[in-house]
Order: sequence, then C-alpha cells, then structure tokens
Amino acid sequence: MRRVLVFIALVTMVSMLLIGCGAGTTSTSEKKGGTVWSRIEQGKVMKVAFEGTYPPFNYQNEQKQFTGFDVDISNEIAKRLGIKAEFIATPWEGLIGGLQADKFDIVISQMSITEERKKSVDFTDPYVITGGVLIMRQETNDILKLEDIKGKKIGVGGGTTFERVARSVEGADVRLYKSAGEYFTDLQNKRLDVIINDSLVAAYRIKQNNLPLKASTTLVSKDLIGMAIKQDNKDFTEKVNKALAEIKKDGTYDQLFMKWFGVKPVAD
Repeated sequence: MRRVLVFIALVTMVSMLLIGCGAGTTSTSEKKGGTVWSRIEQGKVMKVAFEGTYPPFNYQNEQKQFTGFDVDISNEIAKRLGIKAEFIATPWEGLIGGLQADKFDIVISQMSITEERKKSVDFTDPYVITGGVLIMRQETNDILKLEDIKGKKIGVGGGTTFERVARSVEGADVRLYKSAGEYFTDLQNKRLDVIINDSLVAAYRIKQNNLPLKASTTLVSKDLIGMAIKQDNKDFTEKVNKALAEIKKDGTYDQLFMKWFGVKPVAD
C-alpha cells in the first residue's frame, strides 16, 4: 500500500511539472507575440516617441504642446484603436534603444525604413513617402546636384539616411548634428556650404521662417517613412497598419497632409 501511495505521489509530481512546463511555454509564446499591445490595451494609452524638435512633423507650439503631422497621425491611429496617444520627446539617437527597452510603445518620428534598422525594429507600412534635397544659401550657384558637394562643408543629422547620402560623395566634408535647427543655423551663418534634409521639412522651414535659403529641385534620395515597433509584436503592427489603411481610404490622410504641407502626398 505504501508503495502504491509513493507511486501515486510521484506521478502527481511529474504531472504538475509537465503542466508547469507547458504553461511556461505558452506564456513565453504569448509574451513574444503580443507584449506591447497587451500593455497598451490594458492601460488604454499608446506611448509615442519622437524628437519633438522637427517641424512640421513633431514640435512644440507656443503653448508648449506637441503638434505637427506626426502628432495628428498618432492621434488618428489611437482613436481608431480605441485608446489615447501620449507623446514622449526623445533624442534621435535614443529612439531605437528606448523602444527596445519598453520606454515607449512606438516611434512615429519620420524614421526611414532601411535594411539596417530592420535588424533592430519592425516597421509598419510607410506613412510618408518623401526624399532628401540639397539646401543652400540663396547666393549659392555652384551646387546643383549631389556630386557638387565634393569639397564642400555639408551638415546632416547624425545616424540619418541623409548622412549616408552625404558620405556617398568622396571628398565631401560631412559634419554631423543632433538637431535640424542647429545645421540650418550654421548654414545661414556660413559655417556650412550646404545641408541635406527632407524636402517637406525644408520647404516648411524656409517658408515659415522666411529664411534666405533655397532647395534643389531634384531629390538626392527617396525615403519610405515607417513607424517603428519593437520586434516580435506582429499583432500590434497589424492593428496599426489597419488603422493607417483606414485613414488613407477615408480621406483623412490627404486632409492632414494638405493641412501641414499644402500639397497632395506622393502616391505609394
């Protein structure tokens, strides 16, 4: 009888261990597939990161409130997901690391989709299609195409696709900056000969601030801009893509684009 009881006890222990192992496996799988969305769904808040210093996409207005195209798009997506968007200003170089560390849920900050970045984050479908242009002072007449930056002092944001474009020209004196405002100022003060930035940003800055600058009429690069999400969160990525598709289909996207840029968006 004692042996039977011991045997039953052993079987029970083994069964409990097996159940525990099975439960752990399921939990890991679920965590891997939906950690971010589960957190958002529970708190009803989507934490959105961007620089907050990049008009007209994301910046603070006179009331110190975040505004811009990225803010409007974020709020529209949040509304369609039944949640609210909360904005977190983060230096460009800390966006991907912060996303991986769960400091925020998504990066909506004009981040170009590149193969290198895909190794660290997942991207949604593109929400902006744009490109880089050469920006110079009004009196500059010897910089017409990308090759002309050879031997010139050129300012770009460190870690951006514009840095890669600038470095593709042998002999270009590439200087890295942390914010667009800094290299726009240095260009005006003749500490730089030319800068590379997004065509939409350049047009907005020059017009809004009446800057004595001009931009090239041709693109030096084409950028597909996506929203970055922590890897292995397919459910969250799909939900954002669905909301983005709805925004584009019902005309909301075109309205927001016209509001901030005064032109129609480039077709996918």
